[in-house]
Amino acid sequence: MTATVAIIGRPNVGKSTLFNRLVGKKLALVDDRPGVTRDRREGEASLGHLRFRVIDTAGLEEADKDSLAGRMRAQTETAIAQADVILFMIDARLGLTPMDQPFADLVRRSGKPVILLANKAEGRKGLDGIFESYALGLGDPVPFSAEHGEGTSDLLEALVPFVADEPEEEEEDAWADAPAADADEESDPNKPLRVTIIGRPNAGKSTLVNRMIGEERLLTGPEAGITRDTISVDWQWRGRPVKLFDTAGMRKRARIEEKLEKLSVADALRAIRFAEVVVVLLDSTIPFEKQDLTLVDLTEREGRTVVIGLNKWDLVADKQGLLAELKEKAHHLLAQVRGVQIVPLSGLAGEGIDRLMQAVFLSYDVWNRRISTARINRWLEGVLSAHPPPAVAGRRIKIRYMTQAKARPPTFALFGNQLDHLPVSYTRYLVNNLREAFELPGTPIRLHTRGGANPYDKDRRG
Repeated sequence: MTATVAIIGRPNVGKSTLFNRLVGKKLALVDDRPGVTRDRREGEASLGHLRFRVIDTAGLEEADKDSLAGRMRAQTETAIAQADVILFMIDARLGLTPMDQPFADLVRRSGKPVILLANKAEGRKGLDGIFESYALGLGDPVPFSAEHGEGTSDLLEALVPFVADEPEEEEEDAWADAPAADADEESDPNKPLRVTIIGRPNAGKSTLVNRMIGEERLLTGPEAGITRDTISVDWQWRGRPVKLFDTAGMRKRARIEEKLEKLSVADALRAIRFAEVVVVLLDSTIPFEKQDLTLVDLTEREGRTVVIGLNKWDLVADKQGLLAELKEKAHHLLAQVRGVQIVPLSGLAGEGIDRLMQAVFLSYDVWNRRISTARINRWLEGVLSAHPPPAVAGRRIKIRYMTQAKARPPTFALFGNQLDHLPVSYTRYLVNNLREAFELPGTPIRLHTRGGANPYDKDRRG
């Protein structure tokens, strides 16, 4: 069984920098200010010949249990309970602070093996802090530099008694199989479906994920913008594997000024890019704000299929009337994903989750759909007869042939003459008819034009 190592310490001692070094990727956000990490993040780590699971945690602080800092501390205490060994990290340059001793007592009371890691120990400035750290009573400190990788062999030696040797396996992380989101292949029911949940701040994304998986895995609360890192969680729905990605709330670009928020949004955008289905979560009490429409458009441009979740539905009085109104709005405002599924739900009450997942898997099937060339061209013949393309500069545009080039999302190639002059309105006409005729609701559709002879016409090939 793989050992679990939790990185614990007060804010800004370098825990996330160490986490990124151990997993070999910049998965955790890192910034100079304290308190960047809030949720606990897990990853597969390697150090020399050792393989283990590592947990990055929020900085320990003394705080009321109901405050944001108090809820962050509760997440860290959960990580301590799950760990087989604890890396207790201090900042050797600053030396011991009044916060270090009570937290050292906390990890000691856990009864778990503790390795004292004196980070930022490079150069002479760290020597005093290393000597001071003996006062914590956690044994000999391991001098280390997470930023520069100094002291790696000493850390390896300290971990060896607690982490069993395991054969090296191919590394897996939140983005390891990301290219499959664009691959033109059959969907594999044994691979986890990657579902990214996005939305404005305080739409209830983390609350929904917690309710789905049945535990308080993610930090939640009334404060907007609690989530900063994109956190992945493995789950199963009706026996089917799912990897859920909870993301930071995304505000209008003009309001994003701080470097940290820019990093959070970049992380969320990456989660969209590597998703297969994106759930855009709306607050039912203030739905279809301009930013909601922007997020749907962003997802469509990335080629991901969309499901809209109407969260906080338990707060709506006229449910039937509002649902009809919002479906009508979506029809007009979201033409690029016409027919997108809209699911009322309540993450807090746990209502509508089954309906949401049914919609997710149905949308995924549509996103993977392939249509035979014969069916497409029978349809095309009827569409061209009903509404032929217009003439351009006295020359009629001639459409000869269409085929599906790939799925994920459904992508079609149109062959003919003068197609570079095809009006956008006519392209839209073709896409809308494709969507309706072949039942492709809610998914992006790509239509590329090709000039010259039809390469699929056997009589024309040499």
